[in-house]
Amino acid sequence: MKHAAFVLVPALAAGTACGPACGPASEPPGGRATIVQSSVALGDPHIVSDSTNRLSILFSIYEPLVAIDDAGAFTPSLAERWAVSDDARTWTFTLRKGVYFHNGDTLTARDVVASFRRALDPAIGGAFGTQGVLATYLGTAEITSPGEATVRIVTAEPMADLLDLICAIVIGPERELGRLPGTHVGTGPYRIESQNDSRVELRAHERYWGQAPAHRTLSFLAEPDAGKRVDMLLKGDAEIAAGIGIEGKARIAAAGGVTAVRERESGLCIIFMLNALQGPCQDQRVRQALNCALDVDAIIANVMKGGATRLNGYLTPHHFGYDPATPAYTYDPDRARRLLADAGHGNGLTLTFDIPSTMPDEAPALARMMAEQYSKVGITMKIVEHGDRAAYSEMVRAKKIHDGCAFDSSPRSTFRVLREKLHSGLRGPWWEGYSNPQVDALIAKAQATVADGERQRIYREIYTIVRDEAPWVFLYRPTNYWGVRETARGWSPRADGLVLLR
Repeated sequence: MKHAAFVLVPALAAGTACGPACGPASEPPGGRATIVQSSVALGDPHIVSDSTNRLSILFSIYEPLVAIDDAGAFTPSLAERWAVSDDARTWTFTLRKGVYFHNGDTLTARDVVASFRRALDPAIGGAFGTQGVLATYLGTAEITSPGEATVRIVTAEPMADLLDLICAIVIGPERELGRLPGTHVGTGPYRIESQNDSRVELRAHERYWGQAPAHRTLSFLAEPDAGKRVDMLLKGDAEIAAGIGIEGKARIAAAGGVTAVRERESGLCIIFMLNALQGPCQDQRVRQALNCALDVDAIIANVMKGGATRLNGYLTPHHFGYDPATPAYTYDPDRARRLLADAGHGNGLTLTFDIPSTMPDEAPALARMMAEQYSKVGITMKIVEHGDRAAYSEMVRAKKIHDGCAFDSSPRSTFRVLREKLHSGLRGPWWEGYSNPQVDALIAKAQATVADGERQRIYREIYTIVRDEAPWVFLYRPTNYWGVRETARGWSPRADGLVLLR
């Protein structure tokens, strides 16, 4: 996967749509396309969230300065090129000309600066504990507009992976930002026409700077029940049904006809974060034993019905710095017993793990099977289930967990995973006590390293260390499934799980 910090990027990357010289987009070739997913809530576009339902709609309406493609490479979006200084602190973005917002305003650097400042405002809030996350990275940065088409960001510390953040900050017109989150105005290929709790209607942006949108109208429908989403697809009420699960895959395969299934292994990590601040999991041997005692393949077969792939660490192959050569923990109950005995728990160990009722939805079944497997090596696993998912996230953020907690690690940014979950000096929102000064120093070294290949080498070194020290129980990454009708067969799923019909 290429994750380049581009210097003086050309205006058009491979596969990028036509630039400003092409003029306004031509008439969209298609009619209406309907996507049914579990929810259509948009909220504030500057809230940090990894909800694919929400982002599929938002990234149809809005655009960032720099986009990330399916292979993990950064490509020009509202910025046609950019440059980074040798010390990885000063980033200069040159804006694309001839870009119009949905209200007719022309994009300027002032819009970008205003959008960034809004995104960094602590008052914007967050989703499931993400409030203030962006400010921890860019709260002290100087964000200025030296010219109408130039934006400059100077960070207080080296930040070679700044684009990981930039690609998630969408741009709106300065004079409309005060109307958010009620009124959405972007530069994207579709503009919002109407919205309510169950439906969002988008219409093609007639003056879109790039390739003509694929459809005149996009309809996003909310249906919380995955089985009913499949029903809608089979009846012809939707072209794409998202999040249908492996059960939906089987139904569509049995139905045949004009429907098919698309599937893609996700970048989501299902893990248990272990309390290394206090209790038995401060001991690396206990943490390693918790990984060795689990038959993850059996868990995937039983809990996930085969719809997942085991992890070999805290990242997936979709992440920059992932190392395929790192071995996964193998199921080895004898080694688990030896490790526990060496740690002074030869006569047994009782641990209490927190789990949410949802996100991941399979957490209760997962915890039950883990408890059964742990009992075979002398570990008694007590389970505390929490029904309020938002409150659960806040509890984890406050570091008030018991011995471990089920979580889904979702950022595609390796930089964010390291800073928010594993850096002991920063003690980020999802850090639970793991401490290794060498890892902290390597993270700092990586952020001062602009060269892609060298930075990836550093990240892989970190990956090996963290895998061995096991601050988490590494489980699996789920497979995502979509149902599609014949009219949408040209669409293919992205690694990030978004449904984008450009």
